Amino acid sequence: MSKTIIVTGSTDGIGKLTALSFAEKGHTVYVHGRNKAKVDTVVSEIKTKTNNQNIHGLVADFSDLEAVSELAVQIKKYIPKIDILINNAGIFKTKDVHNKKGLDIRMVVNYLAPYVLTNAILENIKQSESPRIINLSSAAQAPVSEAILTGQIQDSENSTYAQSKLALTMWSFNLAKQEPKITVIAVNPGSLLNTKMANEAYGQHWSSAEKGMDILLDLALSDDYKNDSGKYFDNDKGDPKGYFFPAHPDAYDEAKTKALLVLTNNIIE
Repeated sequence: MSKTIIVTGSTDGIGKLTALSFAEKGHTVYVHGRNKAKVDTVVSEIKTKTNNQNIHGLVADFSDLEAVSELAVQIKKYIPKIDILINNAGIFKTKDVHNKKGLDIRMVVNYLAPYVLTNAILENIKQSESPRIINLSSAAQAPVSEAILTGQIQDSENSTYAQSKLALTMWSFNLAKQEPKITVIAVNPGSLLNTKMANEAYGQHWSSAEKGMDILLDLALSDDYKNDSGKYFDNDKGDPKGYFFPAHPDAYDEAKTKALLVLTNNIIE
């Protein structure tokens, strides 16, 4: 059965590999990026490689939440049913630390943007018989500081990145509870995969990008995971693939999660 799949941040890295693999399997795939020319190039490339013409582009700069909301309006209008959403877009190193609203770009791209997008298109996702949302977390998870989340103070790249990934994981677990008909899984696809982001950040890699791609395909398509909503999959824990593992303790703290979501909604209003 062909599925309709959105992969954010899919003009390079494991996002692009994953989009290509979905296309090879005959699914309808939406490639997302912030640069229209690059998105168009990748869409054309995937069509040519796979002979699958059901490949489309979505353009929005995820550091701009207004642009994310505008993208959501277009998705709601033109993609009535979404079977799988993979929130893959992420950033670690950035020249511009803050966006135009004064928020740390890592927090915006890695957490706030997927939060805004997903919640805006939930009704379209619910039209699927077996919808899934796969959120890309990380082995790096750190307690979320209100001052960092709201842009009042600046912290190191590592710290802010880790906070953004824990925030994403906390929200993932909450979303799984709120939407029992949607399978929501947070995943660390693998640390230091051979991607542009890892190589720019650390100048090295431990595993191939394909390791991350393989687990995203598996989590998105395999029946093995249909009863695993609200869990965290750690792909560092095994070879060739990992297994479900406890996330940071804060992800299971309902009071901290509630406080995070109240703060998040105040930021995006």
